[in-house]
Amino acid sequence: MKRRKPREYRRGRIEIIPMIDVMFFLLATFMLSSLSMQNLDSLQVNLPQGEAEKLSAKTPVTLTLTSDSKIFVNRTPVTLETLGDTLKPLLRASEQKVVVSADSDAPQGIVVQAMLRARSAGAQHFLIAVKHE
Repeated sequence: MKRRKPREYRRGRIEIIPMIDVMFFLLATFMLSSLSMQNLDSLQVNLPQGEAEKLSAKTPVTLTLTSDSKIFVNRTPVTLETLGDTLKPLLRASEQKVVVSADSDAPQGIVVQAMLRARSAGAQHFLIAVKHE
């Protein structure tokens, strides 16, 4: 007959269920925190409806035009006269894209004038922001 030791030692087990719970919690936390880190320097305007591809530029320059003909460059208020001087330092690379975020009620003339001034400041590529349905 075998005698048992006074104290039996059991091998430790790794419980996988709590580890899965922790991993899902970390995944959700990082997903939510990465969504809050997105920064698009534009103001809230009523965008027109349309279909467009997703933006691929890393740090685009945002040109916002409101319904009352106010112009903003990356949330900085500018006028048509100062638009070119404000955009020149921001358009460092020749491939720098300008996102035009115009309110659907904005006068068409001011949008065209702002884009022409941006072109004279060195903007080559324009992206028009639209609202997906």
